[in-house]
Amino acid sequence: MPNVTDGITQTALSTPVADGGYINLENAAEQSSKAVVHIKTESRSQRSASRSPFDSFFGDMFDNRSYQQPQSGSGSGVIISEDGYIVTNNHVVDGADKVTVTFNNKRTVKAEVIGRDPSTDLAVLKTEESNLPFLKFGNSDDVRLGQWVLAVGYPLNLETTVTAGIVSAKHRSIGINQRKSRGTAVESFIQTDAAVNPGNSGGALVNSSGMLIGINSAIASPTGSYAGYSYAIPSNLVRKVVDDLIKHGNVQRGYLGVGYMDAKNATPEQISAYKLDEINGVFISMVSDDGAARKAGLKKGDIITKVGSHAVNTGPKLIESVAQYRPGDKVKIEYLRSGKSMSTYVTLRNKLGTTKVVERDLNTELGANFQELSARDASKLGVSGGVMVTELMNGALSKYTRIQKGFVISQINDSKVRTMEDLNQAFNSGKKEFQIAGSYPGREGLYYFNFNLN
Repeated sequence: MPNVTDGITQTALSTPVADGGYINLENAAEQSSKAVVHIKTESRSQRSASRSPFDSFFGDMFDNRSYQQPQSGSGSGVIISEDGYIVTNNHVVDGADKVTVTFNNKRTVKAEVIGRDPSTDLAVLKTEESNLPFLKFGNSDDVRLGQWVLAVGYPLNLETTVTAGIVSAKHRSIGINQRKSRGTAVESFIQTDAAVNPGNSGGALVNSSGMLIGINSAIASPTGSYAGYSYAIPSNLVRKVVDDLIKHGNVQRGYLGVGYMDAKNATPEQISAYKLDEINGVFISMVSDDGAARKAGLKKGDIITKVGSHAVNTGPKLIESVAQYRPGDKVKIEYLRSGKSMSTYVTLRNKLGTTKVVERDLNTELGANFQELSARDASKLGVSGGVMVTELMNGALSKYTRIQKGFVISQINDSKVRTMEDLNQAFNSGKKEFQIAGSYPGREGLYYFNFNLN
């Protein structure tokens, strides 16, 4: 276990002295550049889509694929402990079979992917190095509009590059994580005008004291290169995800069990009806029947104003605040109901509806989205029931099997699969070797696939 916490909680460096009316960023640049690495990846197989003869009947249900030559990629990463833990973006290492990191002193070593989280686009790597320079985590809640920041990374395959800018917005959601996160994206970016280009992904956003306040993740650009705005994942969220990935191998994310509506995602009619442009909080548009919020007494129409110590006034800020807690955490929620200030304590649940530790994140490990088939859907598709693979990404199914989109899983090892709970129980049985049995709608017979999950 790394000494990550010590690195996070140590006192911040002294505030840099203004030089002729300007903030001196030299120390911050020197310290951070030593702790940012160049990441290179290789993938032995990369699948490309081709059309199936079944497409005319089943649409894009089937996704037959062919294999190409090995692919390579690159990005940046940030050393967060002296014993070799590194944080980067998930999209930098997603699908990689081999990962190497090059330190600021030009030394290159192999790295292992400890865990990934598509929801936040974060991943943790581990090298067998020691006594490494590392960045300490700052408090991203303290980030202010207009403050100076540095973006550090390896853009365009250049050597270590440092750019400066200011924070131009907070709690931005740009929709970039939605597809890969299976509808559970956490986006509450710090927006800056520091120049960030391809290759900067996974690099550091630091304040003028050299503290890590974000991981650079995306740019807004019509060309694919820097065009004015870049986006970083806030360090408080990074810290929580990193701790979970190191301790558990996947993120222990707590869910409130509500849907929200704000002026950004609502129609003009909804904005007018619910006065969303006048609300200083987040309007609850839906409460899950079996979710944590309903059990705590929250209702549709309530306006959440605070989660724990975090004031919230936008949907992305609400999601970010809840995502910093784990299942089982008891969190104070402050809200308005009919104009009256109220509060309650919510015990957050995991995505399975319990407060237990989730041993494996199946969507990430298997690299797939799943849909539980109702009896009606199964009858319509001509199968006996099960769980359908609705989307394939990088993961075990694509890597080790020839399972295609539309495959209906009916059995894993000796266990029947009819629900998502069955699927989770089968893969969380402690076994490493699995045989999946199932069928394709419109095809005869059962198909069997064998693979290992380490």
